[in-house]
Amino acid sequence: MKTKYVNTLIAFSCMLTACNQLQKFEPIAIDYPETDKDTVTDNFFGVNVADPYRWLEDDNSEKTLEWVKAQNEVTFGYLKQIPFRETIRARLDTIANFQRYQVPFKKNNKIYYFKNTGLQNQSVLYETESISEEGKVFLDPNTFSADGTTSIGSLAFSEDGDYLAYTISEGGSDWQKIVVMETADKKPLNDTINDVKFTSIAWDKNMGFYYSRYEKPGEGTVLSGITRHHKVYYHKLGTPQSDDYIVFGEGPIKRRYIGAQIFKNSNFIFINAAEGTSGNELYYADKNSAKPVFKPIVTGFENDHTVLFARDKEIYLFTNLNAPNKRIVKVMLDNPAPGNWIDIVPERPETMESANITGGNIFAHYLKDACSMVEQYNLSGQKIRQVELPGIGSVSGFDGEENDIVTFFGFESFTVPFTTYAFELESGKTTLVHEPKLVADINGFETRQVFYSSKDGTKVPMFIIMRKGTKLNGKNPVLLYGYGGFNISLSPYFSTRWLAWLDMGGIFALANIRGGGEYGEAWHEAGTKLKKQNVFDDFIAAAEYLTANKYTSPEKLAIMGGSNGGLLVGAVMAQRPELFRVALPAVGVLDMLRFHKFTAGAGWITDYGCADSSKTMFGYLYAYSPVHNLKPGTSYPATLVTTADHDDRVVPAHSFKFAATLQANQAGELPVLIRIDTKAGHGAGKSTTMFLDELADIYSFAFYNMNQQPAYFTK
Repeated sequence: MKTKYVNTLIAFSCMLTACNQLQKFEPIAIDYPETDKDTVTDNFFGVNVADPYRWLEDDNSEKTLEWVKAQNEVTFGYLKQIPFRETIRARLDTIANFQRYQVPFKKNNKIYYFKNTGLQNQSVLYETESISEEGKVFLDPNTFSADGTTSIGSLAFSEDGDYLAYTISEGGSDWQKIVVMETADKKPLNDTINDVKFTSIAWDKNMGFYYSRYEKPGEGTVLSGITRHHKVYYHKLGTPQSDDYIVFGEGPIKRRYIGAQIFKNSNFIFINAAEGTSGNELYYADKNSAKPVFKPIVTGFENDHTVLFARDKEIYLFTNLNAPNKRIVKVMLDNPAPGNWIDIVPERPETMESANITGGNIFAHYLKDACSMVEQYNLSGQKIRQVELPGIGSVSGFDGEENDIVTFFGFESFTVPFTTYAFELESGKTTLVHEPKLVADINGFETRQVFYSSKDGTKVPMFIIMRKGTKLNGKNPVLLYGYGGFNISLSPYFSTRWLAWLDMGGIFALANIRGGGEYGEAWHEAGTKLKKQNVFDDFIAAAEYLTANKYTSPEKLAIMGGSNGGLLVGAVMAQRPELFRVALPAVGVLDMLRFHKFTAGAGWITDYGCADSSKTMFGYLYAYSPVHNLKPGTSYPATLVTTADHDDRVVPAHSFKFAATLQANQAGELPVLIRIDTKAGHGAGKSTTMFLDELADIYSFAFYNMNQQPAYFTK
């Protein structure tokens, strides 16, 4: 190692709770590891592009493993010298230590729900006869591993409720296994299905189930190899996995995402097949046939379609075909062509985010300026009522079976923790089920929604959450968060992550930038492919608004985003480094010329485009690709890159190459570090302990580099 720079943060004073004495923080010296460069060059349409850190893509090489170890030693060596890091970590334990619940659901007259008592690494599944009674433990994933890194993914009960099939992930990987158990004695059967990924589970009564899997990548490439040919298999209970047979997906057409659905009162199996993350085909077949022959309901990948409910030959679809803001239609399988579809809940100006059919009722979930609104209809499309919600925020749930008379939903906002309710379908009566009791006082916070102008004049909404009475003097530490992709909407939701930042005296801002689904498909499309720069412009404009209106200043502004949001952070800090003091890209897509060459990355081409497809598309991606747009001699924000060794969705090579490039180019006085978790993946299923450890490090890094003490240290 050689000393690359010394962090010359201006020493500042703070009142430590323990001793109440004035102290100065000493500068923290950093010895960056040497990162070798090689001479790999790719030619794109006559343009040579160097890739000096290509060797970091090999996640199994000893050289890469040594680099990871060396980077972690530097990062944790730096973090442990931050004087308030341990106090922040202890405070997080206090804030996060409250009971929290997920939305209950019914199955065969029993009610199930997940609960976490506070600091459990994984939430536990409970079973009860009545929602008014405390349930008993039904399935506890905390017993699956000593360190809490094995998690439950999806659940599927057989039609009669005698069996439960559930997926588990080890170390955060997207590769999972399906475990089958008898619900009466909670004992697992010898029906474990290995090596599945992005699978649905569709039971055929209680005889067996349909699931999806890829051909597993070869030895040494499990976490990075391309997965492109998804197939649906059928597993009959009591038989080995080797006897499972392909139901859909054979042949030359390689679809990347395929799932199966079955409904109780229909003899058909439905197949949803997609090449990417947007747009899908829909097929159906008689599941009782010896060899099902699938017929199309709709072909092509231009639109999205989901079967909500099926009874005999009648199905209800949630679709954006000829309806960018979504609609619900009825389709008769005798004549399923789109021209024969019947509107049940037509498209309207508000975006229909999702829909459920429960107990013969349709629940349509709309977004109005990124906030939830739910309406109840009968199956003829007659509106019954607008569901009265507890406030302005976000809802989820309203799932159930055909004969249910009660359903459940959850409500949350930035300052209201996730709370669950029972809803009576006939009367519309809502009853509180589970309400978390927080240790932290959230009554002192307020939420504002503002609309600011982006570079092209587009009005973009942003939520701003802060302590009541906060002075807008440009001196507040602000954490600005965004995503901006894949039609994913960010509506108000509660998180220990935001609560902890607010608790330390910060302001939290969430920008609903283009690329998401807050205003329908048009809002999404405006942030894709050759329009992706709109996403970055929207986020930059959010930062400028916060500064211009004295919420903060560039010296007190941190930006955060994960996955596609990690791309967002990487791109805007490369384009406008002077706007931000701290950058926190997590598990980001940061090499836009090669993302499609790993795992399921080719499925993202629908949003990003592909550098190999045309000179125009290459030029556009090359112009904003974070790895390729870091320039020598530039002062970039203090940056803490976070990733994990088991991330097989956005492979950690993106973060490795970005961190190495940024360390080589950083001319300013602020640090560039990378924190690499082990036995963790893209984020789903991460243990509570690992989540809080990482959050303490991120916030310690951010406050230290803002020259800002967390506010509660002065109390």
